[in-house]
Amino acid sequence: MSSTLNPSTKCKHIFSRLDASIHRPDFDQLIDKLQYRRVKSLTLLGPICRQAQLFGGLLIGVGLYAFVDKWQATGLVKVETIYDVVLNISLVMVIAGGVIFVVSFAGCVGALRENTCLLKFYSLCLLIFFLLEMAIAIMGFVFPHTMQSVLEESFTDKIIQTYREDADLQNLIDFAQQEFRCCGLSSEGHMDWAKNEYFNCTSPSVERCGVPFSCCMNATDISSGLVNIMCGYDVQELSVAEAGKKVWTSGCIEIVRSWAEKNLYTIAGFALGIALSQLFVIYLAKTLEGQIDLQKSRWNT
Repeated sequence: MSSTLNPSTKCKHIFSRLDASIHRPDFDQLIDKLQYRRVKSLTLLGPICRQAQLFGGLLIGVGLYAFVDKWQATGLVKVETIYDVVLNISLVMVIAGGVIFVVSFAGCVGALRENTCLLKFYSLCLLIFFLLEMAIAIMGFVFPHTMQSVLEESFTDKIIQTYREDADLQNLIDFAQQEFRCCGLSSEGHMDWAKNEYFNCTSPSVERCGVPFSCCMNATDISSGLVNIMCGYDVQELSVAEAGKKVWTSGCIEIVRSWAEKNLYTIAGFALGIALSQLFVIYLAKTLEGQIDLQKSRWNT
């Protein structure tokens, strides 16, 4: 005669077995291991996101300050074409800062709140940035002359023509010409400045047939320390050999390409360091996302 258990005894038996299975040592160790990995990924990812967020906020603040300052000084900021945006340094800083801030904010909130959607958005954005950087780097290293031609055709005329219209752009061009010892942008060198309405030989300006002072080899007087802004006057009327005694005659894009080729290993090492850093952050985000999904799946089973 077989003995039977009443329903209450059956329930107690089932719950005791379930309780024993839940508190098995191997299951507890697995949970502890998952929690440790999740905390470790969060500890590494959190500070990176916060630093990127602060950097993005800094770019936005500096860009807005420069934009407002320019607005108050000129009363007009021209934004009609994509070139007006790309060549407006303050706008570029605001846009870049905004993108960095939004993406890093999504990473911070996603890590702290264990939100896998935000973590996926964060890792996807980082992957897109990484692929774009790799595409530009490959184009620059594999096809340097093609890259130079594209930049010359796309930006030379616009940059030269807007030299006097944007103070920030003017300062940037002067800085680049002085640092890299170049004049103009394209292979035409100092003759690029004939495309500017102030330096064109048909202009009624006193700067006609000239180039900016930043093209001069000796623009600053050693004894007085003053800059001779008239050192580039009438240079376009001289032969290349004669002009080469007073100003730099090579275009800046060509000079920068030559400089990059001479420092190829240094630039490649720096680019590799940035790429590995981005891949490491992507790995942390995907690892944390996977750990959160695994934890949730175990809770649901």
